[in-house]
Amino acid sequence: MPHYLIYFNQQWVGDHDEAWFESRVDPSTAVVRDMQDQGVLVYAGGLVEELEEAASADATSGELLVTDGPFAETKEWLGGLTIVDVPDDQAARMWAGRVAEGCGWPQEVRRFKAGSLQALAVGG
Repeated sequence: MPHYLIYFNQQWVGDHDEAWFESRVDPSTAVVRDMQDQGVLVYAGGLVEELEEAASADATSGELLVTDGPFAETKEWLGGLTIVDVPDDQAARMWAGRVAEGCGWPQEVRRFKAGSLQALAVGG
């Protein structure tokens, strides 16, 4: 089955108080649980928001350069992602909608190119 990336940019989250974010824990956790129960979840997780904790690696010059911070000046950056293994675009869009409802902010969904996702052995 194809793999799909469901993701959001941190700026799509919006400004909310702590109580609002706490109100999203149960609905978003329920979606992840449903994905696990359906056997479609490959990975889900949010990223640290502080860009100063990011690092970039660039080998385009022929020499590897690893630097602190994001690769380029940007106004948007990735906030979190989910990878699902589902049969088709319709199923991927359904799960993206479920994630958007659970989290309370928009999500984008895109299919990985065929053969581009390598399976990782977790814990072994």
